[in-house]
Amino acid sequence: MPGFVLVASEMRDSDPVGFVHVIETAGIAHLEQLSVLPQYSRRGVGRALVESAKTESRSRGYSELTLRTFDDVPWNASFYSTAGFVEIEPASPFHGDLVRIESEIGLNRYGRRFQMAVQLA
Repeated sequence: MPGFVLVASEMRDSDPVGFVHVIETAGIAHLEQLSVLPQYSRRGVGRALVESAKTESRSRGYSELTLRTFDDVPWNASFYSTAGFVEIEPASPFHGDLVRIESEIGLNRYGRRFQMAVQLA
């Protein structure tokens, strides 16, 4: 699936410490995955990756960046809220497919999942 991955590292030629993966499909930019090594958590790496994903998405012509996350995980929804994301209802066929797939593979057994978006304009 088209999209981009941004990688964070401590130094220019050092190993990655985190990444963000954004899917681009049907006119949508969707933050699919954000991951930071545990020893680098709470150092601003995740926030920098999210902000970079927002900037890159905006530069590619998107006015919104979406994601799906768990409600109950303390560092998920609350973190994204501080980055400007708000809860929205899935409105596109792509997002509807994500909801269906999450249900089919049983992600809901781990807690409520919902969609968030941030305006980029």
